[in-house]
Amino acid sequence: MITKQQYHRLMNEHQAHGNFTISALKADTSRPTARKYVRAGKSPAELQAKHTWRTRPDPVSGIWPQAEVMLRAAPELEAKTLFEHLIVKYPEAAVGEEHLRTFQRRVQQWHLQYGPDQEVFFPQDRSPGRALQLDWTHASELAITIGGRRYEHLLCHAVLPYSDWQWASRCQSESLLSLRHGLQEALQRLGKVPIELQVDNGSAATHQIACGAAERTFNEGFVSICEHYGLRPRTINIECPNENGDVESANGHLKRRLNQHLLLRGSREFAAETDYDAFLGQVLEKANARRAKAVDQELALMRPLPPTRLSEYEEVYCTVSKYSTIRVKKVGYSVPARLIGQELKAEVSENELKIYFGRELLSTVPRECGDRGVVLDYRHVIDHLLRKPGAFEQYRYREELFLTPTFRQAYDQLVAKEGPRRGTLEYLRLLKLTSETDVREVELMLVEYTCPPYPAWSVEGLRRTLLPPSPTPLTMAELQPDCLSYDALLSPEEEVAYVQ
Repeated sequence: MITKQQYHRLMNEHQAHGNFTISALKADTSRPTARKYVRAGKSPAELQAKHTWRTRPDPVSGIWPQAEVMLRAAPELEAKTLFEHLIVKYPEAAVGEEHLRTFQRRVQQWHLQYGPDQEVFFPQDRSPGRALQLDWTHASELAITIGGRRYEHLLCHAVLPYSDWQWASRCQSESLLSLRHGLQEALQRLGKVPIELQVDNGSAATHQIACGAAERTFNEGFVSICEHYGLRPRTINIECPNENGDVESANGHLKRRLNQHLLLRGSREFAAETDYDAFLGQVLEKANARRAKAVDQELALMRPLPPTRLSEYEEVYCTVSKYSTIRVKKVGYSVPARLIGQELKAEVSENELKIYFGRELLSTVPRECGDRGVVLDYRHVIDHLLRKPGAFEQYRYREELFLTPTFRQAYDQLVAKEGPRRGTLEYLRLLKLTSETDVREVELMLVEYTCPPYPAWSVEGLRRTLLPPSPTPLTMAELQPDCLSYDALLSPEEEVAYVQ
């Protein structure tokens, strides 16, 4: 039998020359074969008899009826899993591992004939300047470290479906604050405003109309953001992420691009969050530069930005509890004990918390995400714990007072050496010393004492080393000269004259 290409060459040559010999030579086949196909006027596939008989016994016939029953009940079963199950359950069928490929082909044929329909996707025509899609994606797989510590974060990702222009901002959660920051960063970079903003049904933008109801509506805060920029809010159907497919697909492409640039950079370590932001911006600018022509088409149809930008923080008023803490967004933060009972104002942004008393800024602390826990500054409570050392053992936030694993090892050593009561008191004195110096200085010294051969040490010894007592200044005696002693230096014969 000749190939399809040989058949087409043969028919073309015979139509041009009308000679079987020449046509057979050019089609690389014999003259009788050429004559057969030319006279039949049918292709090799049409002339070939259909194969309706078996050339060998069916090797999986012993397990196939049971396989069909199980596939009808659970079509998602994988062929290999089903095969391994059946050969163990029916050893008398004499089916071995060498028949796996035959069984997989049989399962594939069954799916093509009787299996469920697969999901159909419908290509969409995108209009320039119409929509901006926004979504969040976890960036933990990038393994970014800042200051030597793993930096867990998300990226708030905005994409224009027509031109594939994109921008991303780091954030900690899928919240309204991160949406506001990420959207405004994208719009400021773009310089214009599209017609629509499309998001998913996350709690940052929508909420249930009633408890247990499937229908959702937009949050008031999200609507106010859209009204400020003149955006028409739009959401996808519930559990239909494919409707936000442009940004969903771009999430993976963005992380792959970032990973490639991190490999070229040779390091995933950044000195500060601002350095990481600069790296992220450079990667995105390079990617967007290749889309400049399509972006210009979109910008020509967009509206200008409003003259003002929305604030990217929320104001929360809270009262300092008797535990010297405040509660902000379900997370506790310690404050100086002198403020117990006072009302404070907290400006809550995506990454930090600014605490005010009146107009005075008391502190700026990194924001903790979640709905539990506390951000405890040991300097706020150490003096009070020294006066009440017995409270340390059952203190609810005791683990927060072990500043590093080295401090935890130091505490265990002190308790083992001095006993629970004196060991706890010594550890509190160590924290007091740390508050007067620096955590790194104390930790560097503790490393020497908490590793074999575990030399003897004490907090007082550390204090003398880190805070040596200043030398006592010498006290100079007051000099009061005696004029008569000077006269004694003169000879007795010499007359002493005193000037009046």
